Amino acid sequence: MTKGLLLFIVFLLGTPAFAAGQDNDWPVFRGNPELSGRSAVLLPDNPAVLWTFNAGARSKSSPVVGSNIIFFGTDAGSLVAVNADGKLRWKSGAGSAVEAPPLVSGDNIIYSSSDGTVRSALKESGRIIWSYKTGNQIAGSANMWNIAGKSGILVGSYDFYLHCISPESGKPLWKVETENFVNGTPAISNGRVLFGGCDGILRIVNPLTGRQTDTINAGVYIASSPAIDFPYAYVGDYEGTFYKVDISAGKMVWKKAAGSEGGSIMSIPSLSGNKVLIGSDDNNLYCFDSATGNTLWSFRTNGSVRGSPVIAGDKVLFGSNDGYIYIVGLNDGKRKWSFNCGSPVSSTPAVTKNRFYVLTEEGRLIAFGVKQR
Repeated sequence: MTKGLLLFIVFLLGTPAFAAGQDNDWPVFRGNPELSGRSAVLLPDNPAVLWTFNAGARSKSSPVVGSNIIFFGTDAGSLVAVNADGKLRWKSGAGSAVEAPPLVSGDNIIYSSSDGTVRSALKESGRIIWSYKTGNQIAGSANMWNIAGKSGILVGSYDFYLHCISPESGKPLWKVETENFVNGTPAISNGRVLFGGCDGILRIVNPLTGRQTDTINAGVYIASSPAIDFPYAYVGDYEGTFYKVDISAGKMVWKKAAGSEGGSIMSIPSLSGNKVLIGSDDNNLYCFDSATGNTLWSFRTNGSVRGSPVIAGDKVLFGSNDGYIYIVGLNDGKRKWSFNCGSPVSSTPAVTKNRFYVLTEEGRLIAFGVKQR
């Protein structure tokens, strides 16, 4: 048995429960460690507003859900926990903006602030368990790997490093140096960590050792995060080019322009079967054929699509800076439903059974679902 196959088997045995997606939880802001933006549950046919919660501050974060508690950060420097009935559970000050979406890890919530601090707190009460300091700002969410009883929390920083931290103690396990800011969230799949940065390089890292095993040079600033459908991954760059890479071979498969207007790609791809979806600053959501890179359809909004889409069955849910949240058909890109949230939506929705949650840039959390009669 080869080392690669053994690592793959061990990784599958050690994959954390949230990787498969639980009906009532959305523990990572893209739904799973692969950042695939795919939900195991379906969206309601005619969503209605169940409640709204106003944080009283602007937000660049995205909501996550664990144990029926919704968590998100604010630009005013708070992590906010909201109960499933829309009532505030607790709020914890971080001293600086909490732009990055938090991460649910067992009984804890992991969150980062723009002063470079990562914190772990009890999700029920907000009591801080540990903190870890990087050398600069943190803009991207943390992610977590679990292999053969070992685990690590990954977070990128503007200090040019990807950091790996012990989830139990908050102590450093390893870090990988890059040549510029690490702006996005690392994706994790099959014993590999994949992340990009402002140096234009996609890096593949062994999560157990922190050893960099391969690189793929895009040559252009990567402000977003990759999504993995192993052995392939997809990511966009700041100049509007969309890439498919082969992680195992460490090479690029294809690269395509997202539209003809050259809008920056700040969105993270969503993956389902032969379809890959990505938002663009040119106001469009694009659907590509994963094999060829050809555009299958596009859906135009009246604002940039910086929020990342979520695929649930044959529907796609996403927000736009025009203030609307949309549901379109996965197969044809036709609008099925939309709602005016009143301010730009650049976050990723959180999808749970019979519900989904949307956070606007004004800090308004909106719960959608089916109203009980």
